[in-house]
Amino acid sequence: MSDIIHLLPDAVANQIAAGEVVQRPASALKELLENAIDAGATSIKVIIKDAGKTLLQVIDNGCGMSAADARMCFERHATSKIKKAEDLFAIRTMGFRGEAMASIAAIAQVELRTKRREDETGISIIIEGAGLKNSASCACPDGTSVSVKNLFYNVPARRNFLKSNAAETRHIIDEFQRVALSRPEISFSLFHDGNEVFNLKEGNARQRITNAFGSAYNERLVPVNEETTIINVSGFVVKPEFAKKKRGEQYFFVNKRFVKDAYLNHAVIAAFEEMIPADCFPSWFLHIEIDPSKIDVNIHPTKTEIKYEDERSVYAIMKAAVKQALGKFSIMPALDFEQEPAFNLPLSMLDQFPKPPGITVDKTYNPFKTESSPRNFQPKKIQHADWSELYKGLDELKITGTPAIVPHKMNFVFSIPEMIGELNENCFSQLHLKYLAIISPVEIFIIDQHAAHERVLYEKYIHAFHSKPLASQQDLFPQPVEFTAADFVLLIEMEPEVRMMGFDIREFGKNTFVIHGVPSGMDAGNIKRVLEDLIEQFKHNVTEFRNDKTTGIAKALSKSLAIKPGKMLVPKEIKQLTTDLFKCENPNLTASGKRIFFTITSADIEKRLIG
Repeated sequence: MSDIIHLLPDAVANQIAAGEVVQRPASALKELLENAIDAGATSIKVIIKDAGKTLLQVIDNGCGMSAADARMCFERHATSKIKKAEDLFAIRTMGFRGEAMASIAAIAQVELRTKRREDETGISIIIEGAGLKNSASCACPDGTSVSVKNLFYNVPARRNFLKSNAAETRHIIDEFQRVALSRPEISFSLFHDGNEVFNLKEGNARQRITNAFGSAYNERLVPVNEETTIINVSGFVVKPEFAKKKRGEQYFFVNKRFVKDAYLNHAVIAAFEEMIPADCFPSWFLHIEIDPSKIDVNIHPTKTEIKYEDERSVYAIMKAAVKQALGKFSIMPALDFEQEPAFNLPLSMLDQFPKPPGITVDKTYNPFKTESSPRNFQPKKIQHADWSELYKGLDELKITGTPAIVPHKMNFVFSIPEMIGELNENCFSQLHLKYLAIISPVEIFIIDQHAAHERVLYEKYIHAFHSKPLASQQDLFPQPVEFTAADFVLLIEMEPEVRMMGFDIREFGKNTFVIHGVPSGMDAGNIKRVLEDLIEQFKHNVTEFRNDKTTGIAKALSKSLAIKPGKMLVPKEIKQLTTDLFKCENPNLTASGKRIFFTITSADIEKRLIG
């Protein structure tokens, strides 16, 4: 029997490696940006077309390469960063494994143009599917330009797994931001299909954050700075009042390399404990400087995970640094034990003159008189609903809708919406500005007002998708709303569905939409918050939105626009909301499966009282 084990051809080995290193256009961009940084570039320009599927080009003004190095960089495991095993524990560069260029060249058409400052001419190399097609001298500026064309052209199965252009563009922007945030001293620009998405000038860390995410962030940032013998922590956390319902901007950089670390995430969130609601998440941009020999960056193919030698100490320092920063800038509440308590007046009483205490004497009181009942006691009248009008003619009502209730000792059935319509205002009340109580002849309904309104809006939006778009309330003065580049791309993807909901929004320049109208009855002042909530839910429920975008958007908008706990409702509004709820196809649960109401019958009450 012949031998069956053999070496893989280089082209096949490179394609297998590409499966780990290059998963999508954003993966290739990350590797090219890291190479540009390692080359000492002070200016990096990124050009993409068709979400990077057609063209992904990175141009830098770094040191460039010689002709021999330009050819060698496409060989597998060719690197200038390490020469012996010990070098792995002293790495401060971004790339070092020597797999990126070989992997990219194996699954794309790559053109490399590079020139060193001391050379008169540069070199141009064209490679297709790991095969050299052309190599020649050329005139080009100092630095390097790498053009990756038709990614996965020779691996059609992999290309078919790529997402929509909007989704791939979002991934590219995410990778671009991660690298740009780690290096504020380098200027970055990004162009997509001829449009400028980012133009980030060199500056400090605060300037880079505000340029990338908007000027509003300048007032939200709290600086963090802690130096120890183990690690140095610097950067910013976002003030607690700007915490988000979904995970927002959370960035860790270790030795200027972006990393994902659930352990350190927990440390920062623990520092925010009791300052933000349990269902909210803070944002942060934190840099860690640590001795490279104390970490291992070689545990993941894309180098986004790191292993620390002393994880517990790093955790404790990170938590303490964030907590100290929040306290130092008066974010945490403080107690002054030396202050006179009498001076703690509410703001509403600061302009009022204090009233002197008065004495009231009951001249008719006789301490020697015995009374069979408490003095001056008058029982309050308990108002009961007048059911006579309700019962009158109920047997003539049409049996419509579901579910239905069957009153005790009566031989007819009527629908809940019809029953609610017959109740007077005394039967509707609100508990703790959060729950609704409806007293019917048979049972008491306890309803979550936010969940009920969410269900009503959800079915309204689903109906709009499948029939007629909702009416839009036009704004007399259209307002521009600016988003981050990533959010802008997401909103473009959702624009057709959002317009069907009654939002009249139109693209207007760089990362900006102009709002011409909002759904009828909605406050136009909340438009940006509503759209940001929608985008955040899209980010963190991508699979659900991809599978059924209309349902995902209907869920997100109904949750964002539903009546919030704490809003007072008058009986007329309660009656209308409950009527609308029980006309829904499924009044029992929200679209996400949360229970909306429960009932209390006389039997339940007797069981509680009698046992």
